[in-house]
Amino acid sequence: MYGLQAERRAPLTSSVNTRIGRYFIIVSTGIFGLDLATKNWAETYLRYAPDIKVIGEFLKFSYSTNSGAAFNVLTEATLILTTLKMVVAGLLIYFIRQVTSLRWAIAMSLLLGGVLGNLFDRIFRPPGVWRGEVIDWIELPNWPTFNIADSAIVIAGISLALLATFNIPFRDDRENRGESDSQGVER
Repeated sequence: MYGLQAERRAPLTSSVNTRIGRYFIIVSTGIFGLDLATKNWAETYLRYAPDIKVIGEFLKFSYSTNSGAAFNVLTEATLILTTLKMVVAGLLIYFIRQVTSLRWAIAMSLLLGGVLGNLFDRIFRPPGVWRGEVIDWIELPNWPTFNIADSAIVIAGISLALLATFNIPFRDDRENRGESDSQGVER
């Protein structure tokens, strides 16, 4: 047994939860910060400038705003979308305390970072509080313009779907039993 566990000071799961919590905070704030910085860059340098062709017509940086959800749907439901994002953020923060799987924690933190990035726009950008338009700036052919937050949300959605499809539990029992890796080696 580990020293602290033998002395009954702290369960092993508390250190796992602390580590997972750190990853959750680092990844979600990193995504949020990167999204905010790139949107500010786009607003400053792309808003009144011609498109920047990164890879010909395949990848361009082009400023646009979106008052709705993906593909510009629900443009009249900004208040509902903002409220929904707040609920999702709250649920993610609540449920992360139960997660001990690093894969689930990273997927959930990508989702939270993306949700917070777009939520920030809804709250603080024009035309007003709760009705703000999201800044999009990455453009691919035959696809709506998007941003870092949108990318994080899509990657998180795919990751969460794969984790659920392959029945990967969000509580990693190996961590609780003291196993160090998938080969079952005791620490």
